[in-house]
Amino acid sequence: MLRNLLKSMRPKQWTKNVFLLAALVFDRQLTNVDSLISTAIGLILFTLLISTVYIFNDVSDIEADRQHPKKKNRPIAAGKVPVRSAIMAAVFILIITIPLSFWLSSGFGIISVAYFLMQLAYTKWIKHIPLLDVLTIAAGFVLRVAAGVAIIQVERFSPWMYVVTTLFALYIGFGKRRAELVTLAENADSHRRVLKGYNIPFLDQLITIVSSTTIIAYSLYTFSAPNLPDNHITMLTIPFVLYGIFRWLYLMQVKGEGGAPEELILSDRPLQVVVMLYGITVLIIFYLF
Repeated sequence: MLRNLLKSMRPKQWTKNVFLLAALVFDRQLTNVDSLISTAIGLILFTLLISTVYIFNDVSDIEADRQHPKKKNRPIAAGKVPVRSAIMAAVFILIITIPLSFWLSSGFGIISVAYFLMQLAYTKWIKHIPLLDVLTIAAGFVLRVAAGVAIIQVERFSPWMYVVTTLFALYIGFGKRRAELVTLAENADSHRRVLKGYNIPFLDQLITIVSSTTIIAYSLYTFSAPNLPDNHITMLTIPFVLYGIFRWLYLMQVKGEGGAPEELILSDRPLQVVVMLYGITVLIIFYLF
């Protein structure tokens, strides 16, 4: 049962928490041992916290998940983890992680609690409201970045990163809704009620808007952020961002994928390569120039 409980905590979703590292990397504190240790602790605590959200979500959606072609295999929906045991495990994790979050940093603790409450509201109500559902998902990514900032003493972290994070998260979120519509076809709204408020043309327009503005916002960041090299060498990272956005668009609209972003990033080799090259380039620019 412990193995199935861990599966209910969605380990693949933990990849999203890489956004907590934004402050550490982009504020050039990756070589600061104290900041590195504090961020590592915060990453573990935040990961445990959001894992409880997934458990509560599966408990709340247990009947709907049992009607879904893939979600019916989730441990709670499949009956491999009793509802009572799942709830007790989630509460136990919360009792440990929330006090430790405030011990690490009061700001981090407040953001963590705000994220948790927002996700509970999303699970109960917001996920059924078109547009607001994806905006809430984007807010979750921004809070991840803010949580990373709250852990360490940032010096010159650019607010442009919040803008880029918001737009990129919207891009992924709308792409996820599009993939769900394509996958579930005429039964889409019976599996996810919010899909009644979307259609493919509308989502394609939204995706076009946010993908374009993401590119513009990131490009502005590369030559206007206060902690970047004066020679604007950071602009060399723009091609990697362009390819990543275009590749994701190709996977969404040509391959019909994107319904599970965390699985896509772990399985698509070109995406993995471009992320790796982007990371290496950022490290070279930020720590060698």
